[in-house]
Amino acid sequence: MPDPFSELRIDYEPEEGLDPERCPSDPTALLRAWIEASLAAGDIEPHAMTLATVGRDGAPSARVVLLRGLDHRGLAFYTNRASRKGLELAGQAAAAATFYWPRFQRQARVEGAVSALSDSESDAYFASRPRPSQIGAWASEQSAVIASRAELEARVAAFERRFPGAVPRPPHWGGYVLAPRRFEFWQGRPSRLHDRVLYLAEDGGGYTRSRLAP
Repeated sequence: MPDPFSELRIDYEPEEGLDPERCPSDPTALLRAWIEASLAAGDIEPHAMTLATVGRDGAPSARVVLLRGLDHRGLAFYTNRASRKGLELAGQAAAAATFYWPRFQRQARVEGAVSALSDSESDAYFASRPRPSQIGAWASEQSAVIASRAELEARVAAFERRFPGAVPRPPHWGGYVLAPRRFEFWQGRPSRLHDRVLYLAEDGGGYTRSRLAP
């Protein structure tokens, strides 16, 4: 029996294509513009990105995280550093991130080295989080096996009692920045003849731009 997924089809009809000559020289500006366009259109979490890391055995793993900062250094995100992704980044300090905005038939891919953000930046972001999320960062031993939901809820209650006031940042929790060496922007086009624009970082600063075959 044929898989019904094999019959799913959509032909992309964007308002405009993607031309390397008309793209901004700074790929970060284009990434920000695409996220903001999706946000303005009412999309949910347009800053969500699939983050791929590599383990010591060479096997990749991927999960969705939220972009929490975008500047000249790169893409910032926060997590438990003792989680699977944190341990993989400790062993191989490189990652790839992918964004997808189906409303606009767009994707963006980013690859580069990853480094930890400073304690001061991690402290500032942690302090901005809602209290339940702060408590959750203490209660959840992210990626570890647990016996039950009740065990997790008991840990939450314990940390609620431990921190009746301000909640400090856990020492195992903090931010990272993905410093891009490569950006790719993808705009869906009819007949699967999509537009793809590649940015490659130059050693002296700046990026080269080129068109890729779809």
